[in-house]
Amino acid sequence: MECSWPTIKRALKKMRDELGAPVRYDKKHDGYILDRVQDNETEEKHHELPGLWFTVSELHALLTVHELISRMQPGLLRDEFALVRQRIESIMEKQNLATNEIFRRFRFHSVGARPCPSDNFHAAANATLQRYQLNLRYLDRANDTISDRIVSPQRLIYYRENWYLNTWCHKSNDFRTFALDRIQQLDILEEKALEIDEQQLDSYYSSAFGIFSGPANKTATLRFTRERARWIAAEQWHPDQQGSWLDDGSYQLCLPYSDSRELILDILRYGPDVEVIAPEELRQEVKSKLLETLGHYQPIKNIKNK
Repeated sequence: MECSWPTIKRALKKMRDELGAPVRYDKKHDGYILDRVQDNETEEKHHELPGLWFTVSELHALLTVHELISRMQPGLLRDEFALVRQRIESIMEKQNLATNEIFRRFRFHSVGARPCPSDNFHAAANATLQRYQLNLRYLDRANDTISDRIVSPQRLIYYRENWYLNTWCHKSNDFRTFALDRIQQLDILEEKALEIDEQQLDSYYSSAFGIFSGPANKTATLRFTRERARWIAAEQWHPDQQGSWLDDGSYQLCLPYSDSRELILDILRYGPDVEVIAPEELRQEVKSKLLETLGHYQPIKNIKNK
């Protein structure tokens, strides 16, 4: 064993006292063995030392999860998990278990994902976990303006194929959410981040529908046609939603919201299969968008070249 007898004795003591292993001297083998233990005084079983022991299905699950998260922009944990993945594949190959089938048979498609610089993600993740403030330069997509801000990161959110950073903004003295792909510069500061109570974070960021934050102060009531109802009834738009079947086979969905912008986009996806019942202001906003859309589909006049 390439070690001294006292070292072996310490190892044996550790196995017995700390790991609870039934180690004993065996005359037949002229050495120490790991003894069998009784199970319910009827059956013998092998004693397993503490460690990570996986079944075949668990190994498959680990590889599948790794493949999934590595495809989440910007390729999260791909490098960090590489050695573990190699070890799992080595174990499976020794047992003649296929690993290539996972990557041949599973496909992960992303729709609407925007490229997120890996430096932005890692800096945001480190500051969020280690609780440091961030100095960032942000390009606002809505009005095409750039602003410099110092923020205390609170949570990283993966939402609809893209990463967002929930923060306390020291410039506006309020909560703000930033899309990581729109951050042009990101630096970790030495100042500790401001700590916000979990309940307060949930109240602001999770009480209303969608990524646009703020306490929910309105309730949208949507009615879906019977053709679309079978799908909507099985979907979760918000944890606090309420749904009910109507007598004509249609489905009514009620959910809290604060900012209507994202909700309107989702409503428009269903075209004639949904109607906004309440509130009236939301109904008029959707109606205005539909009329504006219809205006783009007027007959195209023939334009003759002069």
